[in-house]
Amino acid sequence: MNLLELFARTLDVTLPVFAMVFVGLGLKRLKWIDSAFVSTASALVFKATLPTLIFLSLIKADLSVALDVSLMLFFAVATLGQFLFSWGWARYRVAPQDRGIYVQGAFRGNCGIVGLALAAGMYGNYGLSAGSLLLGVVIVMYNALSVIVLAFYQPGQSTDWRSLLKHVAKNPLIISVFAALPFTALSIPLPSWVITSGNYFASLTLPLALICIGATLSVSSMRDSSQVALGASLMKMVTLPVLSTVAAWLVGFSGEQLGLLFLFFASPTAAASFVMVKAIGGNVALAANIIAITTLMASVTVTLGVFALRLLGWI
Repeated sequence: MNLLELFARTLDVTLPVFAMVFVGLGLKRLKWIDSAFVSTASALVFKATLPTLIFLSLIKADLSVALDVSLMLFFAVATLGQFLFSWGWARYRVAPQDRGIYVQGAFRGNCGIVGLALAAGMYGNYGLSAGSLLLGVVIVMYNALSVIVLAFYQPGQSTDWRSLLKHVAKNPLIISVFAALPFTALSIPLPSWVITSGNYFASLTLPLALICIGATLSVSSMRDSSQVALGASLMKMVTLPVLSTVAAWLVGFSGEQLGLLFLFFASPTAAASFVMVKAIGGNVALAANIIAITTLMASVTVTLGVFALRLLGWI
């Protein structure tokens, strides 16, 4: 396979995902969808369609393949390492009032939507099922670590562990993971009509979520982006994915495992980071700029990353 064919195969994976993001941006500019639609659709995805997608992907999965403890453990360790690295960097490069927002924007990826969509496009059912299990790990870590760093630099804030644990326990994505495990482990079948109806409902998830991401992008806010936003974006989309993926290869991951890890590492900053910053009265403009810049950067960095990994023969 020559370089052109290899690059074309890479685009087959990444372009459908990011095309939907730009469709959302276009629909918002045409005023065919508005903020009320985005708010309602995002809530529907988070509370219903995405949990359904995760549940169905897990009950159809072969746990002997999808439940990869070493993969989950490495992902957890790498996520903690990314958090500590970005925090250490921020201590010397970022003003104290913006450090928490910088760190959260640099390490917290949109694995639930963009990462899972890319994994499904690249690896099919394996990407969905193994990626869903990784989500269960990362949701807990993202919430806990974000609360810690934001509270550390925000005057008058404290780390409310009881509220955090309650929030994690009620997270629909985590509930769907645990709800699916007995069905998978015990091979409990569901009626075919339930599976079919569930598939119809779950199929709304990725296009609807990606359109909502595109509709929330603000090109005007990006023009006003600060050096801090650009620095956090480069950390999120270039530095941390490269370091983490190379580390994964060095410890022995390759093929589908390494590809899945890269797609999750290289996901743009999660929209939930904006919500957390707004809740504590932080610099919401900085948080929004990081989300917008990383989302647009992802269409280039993820494509080039997958292409490079395939060219090297690592995946």
